[in-house]
Amino acid sequence: MNVKRTFGTVLTILGIIGLIYAGWGFVQHSTGTRELIVVGIIGIIFFVSGIGLVRNTKDEA
Repeated sequence: MNVKRTFGTVLTILGIIGLIYAGWGFVQHSTGTRELIVVGIIGIIFFVSGIGLVRNTKDEA
């Protein structure tokens, strides 16, 4: 079991959830703009770092 790959997958999923929440909030105008911007930026950071971990981790058997 590769911990880096698993952690990268979790980060990617959290980033996707954050981006979807921020996008939904912008469309619905339900919460404050500052909160949505912060959630969107954190979602982008999680998504990019998760993809980077999954891509750069080598498979070792």
